[in-house]
Amino acid sequence: LLTPLLLFGFAFFQVYGSRLRQEDFPPRIVEHPSDVIVSKGEPTTLNCKAEGRPTPTIEWYKGGERVETDKDDPRSHRMLLPSGSLFFLRIVHGRRSKPDEGSYVCVARNYLGEAVSRNASLEVACE
Repeated sequence: LLTPLLLFGFAFFQVYGSRLRQEDFPPRIVEHPSDVIVSKGEPTTLNCKAEGRPTPTIEWYKGGERVETDKDDPRSHRMLLPSGSLFFLRIVHGRRSKPDEGSYVCVARNYLGEAVSRNASLEVACE
């Protein structure tokens, strides 16, 4: 008789095939972003660092929508740093459009799963 654990292991191996290695592990966030208040036009960074094997990819979301960075558009004022942090060259904020203000999370993913950071709010200081 096969035990449930053995069955699970077999099913898991079937799904992931030979890519699954003993030393692989799902992502976990080791540095969460913090709330920031920043002046319009100034640079700022929302930190995020994750561990996992294979090394997880990082994406940022604001209000549930994926954040476009320089990886999507080289002209973007938002850059995804090698560490996974989100760097703003300058905060864009106008009377009608406030594209940078809001609540952000970073999401780290690899083939074993994903990890989501705590929410961090970016507020633009009133002048």
